[in-house]
Amino acid sequence: MKKILFLFLLVTIFSCKENSSTEKIAKQTVKKEFVWEGANIYFLLTDRFNNGDTTNDINFNRTKETGKLRGFKGGDIKGITQKIKEGYFTKLGINAIWMTPIVEQIHGGTDEGTGLSYGFHGYWAKDWTKIDPNFGTKEDLKELVVIAHKNGIRVLLDAVINHTGPVTDKDPVWPSDWVRTGPPCTYDSYEHTISCTLVKNLPDIKTESNEAVELPSQLVKKWKAEGRYEQEVKELDAFFTRTGHPRAPRFYIIKWLTDYITEFGIDGYRVDTVKHTEESVWQEFKQECDAAFAIYKKNNPDKVLDENNFYLVGEVYNYTISDGKSFNLGEKKINYFDNAFNSLINFELKWNVKQMPETAVFQKYDSLLHTDLKGYGVLNYLTSHDDGQPFDKDRIMPYKTATMLLLTPGTSQVYYGDESARDLTIEGTEGDATLRSFMNWNDIQSKAKTQKILKHWQKLGQFRANHPAVGAGKHALISKENGVVFSRVRNNDKIIIGINLQKGIKEIQVSSLFKNGEKLNDFYANQEVEVKDGKVIVNSDFDIILLEKL
Repeated sequence: MKKILFLFLLVTIFSCKENSSTEKIAKQTVKKEFVWEGANIYFLLTDRFNNGDTTNDINFNRTKETGKLRGFKGGDIKGITQKIKEGYFTKLGINAIWMTPIVEQIHGGTDEGTGLSYGFHGYWAKDWTKIDPNFGTKEDLKELVVIAHKNGIRVLLDAVINHTGPVTDKDPVWPSDWVRTGPPCTYDSYEHTISCTLVKNLPDIKTESNEAVELPSQLVKKWKAEGRYEQEVKELDAFFTRTGHPRAPRFYIIKWLTDYITEFGIDGYRVDTVKHTEESVWQEFKQECDAAFAIYKKNNPDKVLDENNFYLVGEVYNYTISDGKSFNLGEKKINYFDNAFNSLINFELKWNVKQMPETAVFQKYDSLLHTDLKGYGVLNYLTSHDDGQPFDKDRIMPYKTATMLLLTPGTSQVYYGDESARDLTIEGTEGDATLRSFMNWNDIQSKAKTQKILKHWQKLGQFRANHPAVGAGKHALISKENGVVFSRVRNNDKIIIGINLQKGIKEIQVSSLFKNGEKLNDFYANQEVEVKDGKVIVNSDFDIILLEKL
């Protein structure tokens, strides 16, 4: 009897320990909810972020003298992966990275009136099926996606279907049944925005055509020299047989772009020059992206991050959240959301932040995202690679930039160097080159002022990443006396934020979300407080609070 009792106690103790251990493991492995509508996306120029492999800095004899900041500077895929491994993005609260296009660029250079330029930015495709060696290799991209996913970071590539790269002495024009070389767009009508070239020497893909075309002879020659012609043709035959699409120019490119989904498991595309292509093309693109993502998930069930669908965000230049789902293009209005994009880049936030009080900005975005745009999203930014009028070009308001970008409802786009006040006024540059300098890593390592700015971005970014309610929750104003206090709620995720508060002792009303006796954490000051009489008292040297339940 004593032996039986002893065994019973032993089993009970072991069972309790096992259950306790299981609970700890469960808590450690609980995944934070991820929703694209509240994501924190880091946008970088692949060539300008970090040089992880100096052996690939020069290819195709791209050695001519260029205009300032208009040539390749060495940034690459390995450099991005290195920063993921170091935890740079995680510390910044980034849960998705958008890279400029990495497909092989034209080999020559061209002068658009700003000095000789090479395709360092990635938007001058020569061969969609190959990664440009300046950016890296397929193995480099595979590693980046794997490492990113292990760190809870999604990967967006950049898709260009509208045009090839410019014509140079090394890059002949594609056949006339593939592209048009004129007239230049005048943007005064639907037709003059789509059936035209963006600039003089940028051949426009005939995306309206349903006529079957042969592969460009220069591509055939290139693939044969690289020993992969037969394989590429075999894959094209399988694609057109499976889909039933005509062998029209746009479907070749769609096939080549969706290959990056099935082969590498990328999570989404930012789509370039959306309004310069028929809206039906983006519906076709979405259909094939979804099909490719389904194939990837089926073939790689152990690599699936969650149940989110493939993400498409479009660049409809000058689209604003105020447009809702209907963008005015010439003589007609177009809905780019339904059956195509999850989200569009919002070109309006910088003006809203300059012209409206914070409370009005938050209320406006909350209202539109839960009515006109319900079920969809916008990608907010305050700095970008081709917007010559950023919110804070002189970098005198880096704290406000972070606060308004990361706390405004919607998806946030941090442009590389926003978090480190990278200089946007580079002497000697022409046009958008001034926005595209190399990432200022030296400032981050050596300047206390930069480190302090970065810390502010990190705190806000981590809080946003930890709480989908910040970007995708329902907003409610609590108070606008002595600063602004508001709540955001998404399902069980409830947070209260205060900005522009007095430093020192702050009394915050929290009874709308939290009960007396509940323990809260001010994430910004790393301070635990208790709810008493519907309030908490925070004593910190900061003018901001980020309250979450412990």
